[in-house]
Amino acid sequence: MPIPVPEIGLVICYSYLWHEEIEAGRQEGVKNRPAVIVLAVEQADGETQVTVLPVTHSSPREAGAAVEIPAAVKKYLGLDDQRSWVVVSEGNEFVWPGYDLQKIPGSQEYQFGVLPPRFFLQVIGAFRAWHASGKGKIGERD
Repeated sequence: MPIPVPEIGLVICYSYLWHEEIEAGRQEGVKNRPAVIVLAVEQADGETQVTVLPVTHSSPREAGAAVEIPAAVKKYLGLDDQRSWVVVSEGNEFVWPGYDLQKIPGSQEYQFGVLPPRFFLQVIGAFRAWHASGKGKIGERD
């Protein structure tokens, strides 16, 4: 399948690099995981800069740092049935499609689907609130 158009709310398979890994000098993520595109901006040169938030099975360490994904949304996206969260306290920013966009294991697809609008609004609201507090971290990737 072709690489998808980067649209907000799209959940992709991505080799996410956590902020602590960036600070430690790592260049590559440890594993591929679902990640949500929360921003996609076309630049003057025609490239699209995207910001993605990771999905994790680990519960957040701090209130407000993540939004739990409802079971129905996980099922709709074809994700596993374990509890998962969209982390809003940090993200990765890169030029689309970048080197870290990956095919879903056992598939020819790069994307799981698009978050339902109501849930996406929850995620983006939590993301804005966290970053307005000055605690958010966005790691630039190449």
